[in-house]
Amino acid sequence: MALVASLQSGRRDAAALATDCLGRIAQGDGVLKSCISVNPAAATEARQANGPLHGLPFGVKDLLATRGLRSTQGSALFQDMVPERDDPLIARAREAGAVILAKTNTPEFGFGAHCSNRLLSPTANPHDLARSSGGSSGGSAAAVAAGLLPAAIGTDFGGSVRTPAGFCGVVGFRPTPGRLAAPERPLAWDALPTAGFLTRSARDARMLLDALLRPDAHDPLSMRNWPAPGAIPSPRIAASEDLGVAPVAASERTALQAAAKAIGSVVQAHPDCSGAIEAFKVLRAAHIHQALSPLRDRFGEQLTETVRWNIARGDGLSAAEYLAAERQRGALHRRFLEFFARHDFLLLPAASIEPFRHDAGEVLEIDGQTLGSVIDYLAITFIISLSGCPALSLPYWPEGRALPFGLQIVAAPGADHALLDFAAGLEQQPGFGFRPPAFYMGDF
Repeated sequence: MALVASLQSGRRDAAALATDCLGRIAQGDGVLKSCISVNPAAATEARQANGPLHGLPFGVKDLLATRGLRSTQGSALFQDMVPERDDPLIARAREAGAVILAKTNTPEFGFGAHCSNRLLSPTANPHDLARSSGGSSGGSAAAVAAGLLPAAIGTDFGGSVRTPAGFCGVVGFRPTPGRLAAPERPLAWDALPTAGFLTRSARDARMLLDALLRPDAHDPLSMRNWPAPGAIPSPRIAASEDLGVAPVAASERTALQAAAKAIGSVVQAHPDCSGAIEAFKVLRAAHIHQALSPLRDRFGEQLTETVRWNIARGDGLSAAEYLAAERQRGALHRRFLEFFARHDFLLLPAASIEPFRHDAGEVLEIDGQTLGSVIDYLAITFIISLSGCPALSLPYWPEGRALPFGLQIVAAPGADHALLDFAAGLEQQPGFGFRPPAFYMGDF
């Protein structure tokens, strides 16, 4: 990131940059509504920052705890919560020299198609303010796209980094689970949730990964041996519109075809994903129920309807159902490994639909096809979460399309650096990469 190089060399003053970002938020976020809290001490902290990120201002999705800065989880239940300590990833970011400048908006506990909650109305898409920024890292994606912040951290369970990145026209990177160690994750061996990055280029995402890449014995996933990083000179590329099972709108299928044609030498292929949608729904329901049912039992309708619906999906789930889903998950992971023995990258849409309007409600149909639940439209991303593979959403601009298309690029587990290098190469080609949106506060 050229900005970090200028901070390290002294050509840019970190405190002045933090003050500039706070000013941009004050000036523009009344319209965008991407930041739920800001750090008034950011300039002071920037003066003391050192390390590989050397004063780089960050946005942090408000699901992650930040010491001394309000952390609401998008819930009115925690609207006054100020943690005494950082989430371990945020602590590593501070040690690397990052300045936590703002907490970015999210639906309550990260669940919902709209980046909205009872504390802050919907985060707008900088390309069209009447449209959604995506869920659930929509605040992070919108702030980066609009030029309020140079980078942000999000979280991704079923697509919550990649979908907003696709909607807002930025890079959204979900690393292989374990790359960004989570030593306090309650289910230590689980690989569904992970933090990720929202940036304006793949190279920026790689720089952030390298700065925060650190194994931790308290996270068993982080201790695995990974393939050595490195570019692939002549990649074998496959593409699929829907993985054979995901509902995807015709507009996104057409955009994927255009992107594959622009890249060239792409074959049509995908792993067998049968059973993946059903398995993910069971595992997701069990995880949410385990984590949040005590809050439902205590606070009831003080939780949003969406959160209550999600918790209820886990009511009555049996151990047999859970283990059958885990069995499906293991089989899917092995099929993806077999696929990536023959291919290096898989191209997919990063979202099944174009950004929808704020007043559209939940996504219950695509091109006239009724969906089975409110999360089915995320199948094109949550199947990849289930597989354990790293994935990245890269902006692509089909000719004649006003809104960005997120090209989801998937690689084998552990091949994060090769994935980021491949995406960075595509950004040099016409039609790929970040373009300033209609609502834009300027470059850095």
